[in-house]
Amino acid sequence: MKRRNRILTVLILMALVVSVMACGNKPVVSGTVYKIYYVNKEETKIFSSEYGSETKDTEALLGELLEQLGTAGERMEYIAPLDGDFELLGYTLDNGQLTMDFDEQYKKMDVIREVLVRAAIVRTLTQIPGIDYVAFTIHGEMLTNDTGVAVGTMAADTFIDNAGNEINAYEKVNLRLYFANETGDGLVEENRRNVVYSSNISLEKLVVEQLLKGPMAQGAFPTINPMTKILSVNIKDGVCYVNFDEEFLNQPYNVSTDVTIYSITNSLVELPNVNKVQISVSGETDILYRENVSLNNVFERNLDLITTTESE
Repeated sequence: MKRRNRILTVLILMALVVSVMACGNKPVVSGTVYKIYYVNKEETKIFSSEYGSETKDTEALLGELLEQLGTAGERMEYIAPLDGDFELLGYTLDNGQLTMDFDEQYKKMDVIREVLVRAAIVRTLTQIPGIDYVAFTIHGEMLTNDTGVAVGTMAADTFIDNAGNEINAYEKVNLRLYFANETGDGLVEENRRNVVYSSNISLEKLVVEQLLKGPMAQGAFPTINPMTKILSVNIKDGVCYVNFDEEFLNQPYNVSTDVTIYSITNSLVELPNVNKVQISVSGETDILYRENVSLNNVFERNLDLITTTESE
């Protein structure tokens, strides 16, 4: 009986030791908990790790989180956003806006990696009380994206899509878009390569968003009022249904009705899963667009409007 009790006691002690060791291996997070965002090794998304801090002072806490953003794991299982070939030259905090100034090396990052690094930094630092927005500059000049457009100030919800999901995975795609020619009576083709987009949105919506941004190539001109909002883009049985708000009906550019309609249609039909396009305004199709084209129609590709630019 005594032998059995001794064995039982030893087993209990061993269980306690294992339990204590397990607890010792698990990091204890104390103080206010913040999420430090990192980039995965495949450079396809960001993820977060909890970090606890007792620091209350904004400047001191900013220094702490910047240090975490620049510290890579010992096993290199992730990429620390600030642990790259570029250098953070300095930063200023004024009225809730943090401006971070980098050297020229920052702009040499791969497009997808740069977006992920930027998302990780902004998502991390805007958790600090007193920091609502973050702006990136390169030697004092506002950072621009791969299309030359200024990135501007960013908030936490800059990296949240319309459905409320966190944008953390990005992909590249080549798009063939159609814009107006100089006289506004024909279409010119623009091949837009390596467009970076969030995998949270569909390619169909991406195409319409790119059309709203306007052309990048010389000899091409916009076709849609840039104030237009996209209410929805859906596909069913090969038909892409695009729903705009009423700003779509206001045309500020000197382009024909057909050019606008087939700029949208031809661009979308370039996608393998789209054969036809139906356009609506606030959910309504019983509308005459510019008084001569009924949106009740389902539009198909129109190659007759395609022209070439002088450079081509």
